[in-house]
Amino acid sequence: MSNEIEIGRGKRGRRAYSFDDIAVVPSRRTRDPQVVSLGWQIDAFHFEIPVISAPMDSVMSPATAIALGRAGGLGVLDLEGVWTRYEDPTAQLAEIAELDPAAATRRMQEIYREPIKDELITARLQEIRAAGVVVAGALSPQRTQEHYQTVLRAGVDLFVIRGTTVSAEHVSADAEPLNLKKFIYDLDVPVIVGGASTYQAALHLMRTGAAGVLVGFGGGAAQTTRTTLGIHAPMATAVSDVAAARRDYLDESGGRYVHVIADGGLGRSGDIVKAFACGADAIMLGAALARAVEAPGGGYHWGPEAHHPELPRGERVHVGTTGPLDEILFGPGGHADGTANLMGALRRSLATTGYSDLKEFQRVDIVVSPYQPH
Repeated sequence: MSNEIEIGRGKRGRRAYSFDDIAVVPSRRTRDPQVVSLGWQIDAFHFEIPVISAPMDSVMSPATAIALGRAGGLGVLDLEGVWTRYEDPTAQLAEIAELDPAAATRRMQEIYREPIKDELITARLQEIRAAGVVVAGALSPQRTQEHYQTVLRAGVDLFVIRGTTVSAEHVSADAEPLNLKKFIYDLDVPVIVGGASTYQAALHLMRTGAAGVLVGFGGGAAQTTRTTLGIHAPMATAVSDVAAARRDYLDESGGRYVHVIADGGLGRSGDIVKAFACGADAIMLGAALARAVEAPGGGYHWGPEAHHPELPRGERVHVGTTGPLDEILFGPGGHADGTANLMGALRRSLATTGYSDLKEFQRVDIVVSPYQPH
């Protein structure tokens, strides 16, 4: 049965759903939260919690990447951010947090005009490795060819290629495009790539050999992609579509499992729960972690789209400070708004619906039930 809606006589559109449009349905069985497992493994790397940080300067510094790693998650450093442009970016981060909103975009463009330095890429990644946690760094597709050899020499365990959208087939008249299939095949480390928001785009990325696919396009708190480019992918539908691609690729490849990582629209614990219900294996958090005391953004949050030199399509937004990273992840929460004890909320949802781990929870029933905030 088609769920397309007639927009007008010449155009039909598919109905899609955000996390606000759906809800998880309790089942006949419940469990004790203490017996629920939130563990997640990708390639040879096991994590106690299925949390990956968004590679954004407002979220991750080397110190916060180490802290998240020690808490059981995966911190991903933006290798095109201020930490690889400035020896000590403390002053730049403080300035960004204090900028007048009217002048923020232009001043951030100036700050990020400073060249990326290979020696700083090496130093930052080695700092994280010295702490004994899993090392991960991110580059955009445009910068991957230029810097990936430095990243590999510095030593990463997981390599992330993240953009607003990433395709397996990119056409360019000016430069040799990044051939993802050849690139990933030649690497000795697992690669997480995205974003993708459709079944077909995700399937193509899975065929490149990626270990994980990021799902999301313009859904983050700091992005204005929908208002700037007119492009948006409601996350509940996007995650479900990419999970279907994972299932079909598992059959097509004879058993190769590619992880689906929800990336966007996950500001509160209820959204995190619904991402797993729609089929995610893990989540990439931006705004949720930017609220930590340790976050380098000082209560502000922005992504690389906010300082794009030609077409900014993001904003620096004030997300506030909820508490220490440990409180945000594990509680005890002092707020009833879904910004604290994220893993406790996820564990309780699994227990309330009777599931023992995240893979089982992907089978939970959901309903279309739009949320009406008071």
